[in-house]
Amino acid sequence: MDAKPVATRYCLTVACASRRGIVAAIAGYLADAGCNITASAQFDDPQTGRFFMRVSFVPETGATLEQLEKGFAHIAGKLGTDFQFRDESRKMKLVVMVSRFGHCLNDLLYRWRIGALPVDIVAVVSNHMDYQKLVVNHDIPFHCIRVTRENRPEAEARIMAVVEETGAELIVLARYMQILSDALCKKMSGRIINIHHSFLPSFKGANPYKQAYQRGVKLIGATSHYVTADLDEGPIIEQDIIRVTHAQSAEDYVSLGRDVESQVLARAIHAHATHRVFPNNNNKTVVFPASPGSHSSERMG
Repeated sequence: MDAKPVATRYCLTVACASRRGIVAAIAGYLADAGCNITASAQFDDPQTGRFFMRVSFVPETGATLEQLEKGFAHIAGKLGTDFQFRDESRKMKLVVMVSRFGHCLNDLLYRWRIGALPVDIVAVVSNHMDYQKLVVNHDIPFHCIRVTRENRPEAEARIMAVVEETGAELIVLARYMQILSDALCKKMSGRIINIHHSFLPSFKGANPYKQAYQRGVKLIGATSHYVTADLDEGPIIEQDIIRVTHAQSAEDYVSLGRDVESQVLARAIHAHATHRVFPNNNNKTVVFPASPGSHSSERMG
């Protein structure tokens, strides 16, 4: 028996000032355009007065993205919405940047290889040579761009050249241990994702896991966020924690922390690549859960 062809599925994302009638207008437009809604999520934030919506749908009468965008422009103008139609089958291109800790890079390469992330890793950039062989063995271009205080502008220009030449839409800092300049952060605003550990109390500097062990921390966590000029203070996309006990060693803390970091970063990338993250009032985000049938990081193991 022949397999049933997979139906084309698009998504529409909308962000605007909250007002009555937005959902009705969107649903009515899609129905009139011959589209069947398969999943929908929305959030009205009373604190910021902003409304956010993501709709997945199947164009049952063959409407194209261009036709849908053109037809929706009039409604968007009346509602004052920022909107975008996208093909959900299209994979987002990303550049991964790494230094000498490879757990997040290895995890992303595995998820990418088995199709668990809807992305194409088009290049890996590092300021060291440690992972060249690993990356090349995955048939991915590897670029070693060393960064010093003196050559930072030239190094970042080379990084941006890689991004532009590959058509990458997202930079992922998979434990990249260099601070990006304000200029690069602004140029790629909303398109750089970082991962770092999270402890309570907070520990900075060298060996944070050792510091946490010495203080008897009971929770190890990780935070993934968009990169801004404020170090490690960009809008948060995803977080998670794991419990530790007095019976575990500092090495256990490190191992468990790496696992949490890898999972949190993968979930943040998945949310961004499937267009489920919306900036909300500059310093926070709205993140809709993955709809049934999509690849989810929770099911990746």
